[in-house]
Amino acid sequence: MPEENKLESNLTEMAGPTRSAETARVLIRKTKRATRRRFPTEDKIRIVMEGIRGEISVSKLCRREGIHPTIYYKWLKDFMEAGKGRMRGDALREATSDEVFCGFHR
Repeated sequence: MPEENKLESNLTEMAGPTRSAETARVLIRKTKRATRRRFPTEDKIRIVMEGIRGEISVSKLCRREGIHPTIYYKWLKDFMEAGKGRMRGDALREATSDEVFCGFHR
């Protein structure tokens, strides 16, 4: 019986640090999510267009804007995919009544 108590005690001790480590990971993840910078679409487009122009290197651009180059290249990929989709006509939108009637009235 004393051996069983020792075993239970050891399992409890092992579960304690594991549980607190999991709690710490969850807390860190929530904090990162809450403090993560969110860039408006206009800023993303501005940054990607500046990188495409090539006047400065992507690494300098990312340093200046405070983003990781991986983020820049993800935005660039999204930008290019959206452009390809628009060219194929995948992203059709409904015209407003002003756009429809503007061509008929002079």
